Amino acid sequence: MITASLPPPHAQAHPTSQTEKLAQLPSPTSAKTAWQRSAQSNPSQQSPLSPPEGKASHPQRTPVMPNESFVLLQDSVIRHIPSQSPSGGQTKKASANKSRPNAQSITPTPAPPEEPNHPNPSPLSHHLRSTLRLFNLLSSRTDVDHPLCAECTHILLTSLSRQLEETKKERDGYIAFEKEVRKEKERERDGPSKGEVDTKIEKLKEEERFAIEQLKAAEKERTQLEDELRALELQENALEEEEAEFWRVHNAHLLKSAEQTSQLAALRAAYAADSAVLDKLERTNVYNDAFCIGHDGVFGTINGLRLGRVPGVPVEWTEINAAWGQTLLLLYTIARKLDYTFEGHRLIPMGSFSRIERTTPTDKAAYELYGSGDLHLGRLLHNRRFDFAMVAFLDCLKQLVDYVRSQDPHVDFPHQYVRTLHGLFACELSYMTVAVPRIVKDKIGEASVKLQFSQEEAWTRALRHVLLALKILLKWTTSGSNG
Repeated sequence: MITASLPPPHAQAHPTSQTEKLAQLPSPTSAKTAWQRSAQSNPSQQSPLSPPEGKASHPQRTPVMPNESFVLLQDSVIRHIPSQSPSGGQTKKASANKSRPNAQSITPTPAPPEEPNHPNPSPLSHHLRSTLRLFNLLSSRTDVDHPLCAECTHILLTSLSRQLEETKKERDGYIAFEKEVRKEKERERDGPSKGEVDTKIEKLKEEERFAIEQLKAAEKERTQLEDELRALELQENALEEEEAEFWRVHNAHLLKSAEQTSQLAALRAAYAADSAVLDKLERTNVYNDAFCIGHDGVFGTINGLRLGRVPGVPVEWTEINAAWGQTLLLLYTIARKLDYTFEGHRLIPMGSFSRIERTTPTDKAAYELYGSGDLHLGRLLHNRRFDFAMVAFLDCLKQLVDYVRSQDPHVDFPHQYVRTLHGLFACELSYMTVAVPRIVKDKIGEASVKLQFSQEEAWTRALRHVLLALKILLKWTTSGSNG
């Protein structure tokens, strides 16, 4: 059986009252009276024939969707429609309304009081009565009052669909839970016995107590380690400060060491330079530089001064006197270096006016070791004194030669004795093959040093022999052979 709610009336130009609407229905008077009685007994319930509140003054619009609600009822439901008491319906509706606080737009419709059975009811009243009972049945079994419009039906279907999805999810959860419970029961059934479980529990408790003790020991050890860590941090800070101080001192020492190294390098360089100069000075013979004996042709020279005269080569007496002064000074220097004192003579070097004094008790004479070229009567006397001075000089030279031979027997000064002495008349001490003269009285090398009654060539040769002997003496004195 299909039931349908009455469609709403079409929009009119002016609203009609509920009484006019009821009067227009083709129903018997008894049904209209029962409808009015029901509406008066429930004034809060809005009649389905009256328009909604707030919309009476506005013309009713025709909705797009169908304005009727259809419910499909089975015959079994129609045959066994229970009779509803107003109290029971009102109690259930009240509980439903409490559970739906937002559904205020749908006002529950209380069941109208049952009308007395008429012996001959009209078809319309019977239809209305049946429809009303069906709506009451639907309203009592659901949370929504009936009849419903199409829009409310759509909302209801959406809500029910959502509830259905949630219910399905909940059902799936229950099913999964049931499966887990069954599996757990199976595991418990197949698992260990209660005694084994108790033993395992005791073992786990023992392990728990042991783990707690280990945890306490670990906490205590952690506290100790934290204390040690703080002590180590303090020690580390102290070491860092000490290290920083060490590096400062180290840098200061490095700077000082670099400065001292620089000074040492400078001192070593100065020492090397001074050593080189000293070595050069040690190898240098100052006597050779001070008394450079050489030759100029047939003349023997000392410091570039010619000693002697030959015909055709006039040599000034000033040069000869200066050469004799240098020669006497050389003999005096060699004697002083050898710490030797001449017997019977004393040398007085005075340059071009040098002289020799006799120191014997019976003779205190002084002889001038310089000559003159003046033509006067006293020249003969002066040349005689000059000859005595040259003989005295030759005697002193002989004494010194004998002293050196006594100190070193390998040093010989014999006449016609061949030696190799190179550079004799230069400023070097090298050897060449020469004949070293022997001194006898006023002669040296068979040539007399006296100027009177002698030829100038012989005198010049004798003076050259004197310079040769002095050169040999100077070499031996300055070579270190004398100790």
